[in-house]
Amino acid sequence: MKKIVALLLLTLLLTSGSTEKVYICNSKNATKYHKKEFCRGLNACKKETVKVTLQEAKNKGLTLCSWED
Repeated sequence: MKKIVALLLLTLLLTSGSTEKVYICNSKNATKYHKKEFCRGLNACKKETVKVTLQEAKNKGLTLCSWED
């Protein structure tokens, strides 16, 4: 039973950061992700703004917008 509880806790710890949502410009030229949907850094986005997980944004090579740093 202790092993199962430990495994569940480990799983929660490893996946907790992957559910945080951020906003990105859905453009091939985008370089930043944004924590706020209406961040002024998204004003220049000519495409649609989409909500993705933080991990997805990082996997695309995006970094945090300097307005939110």
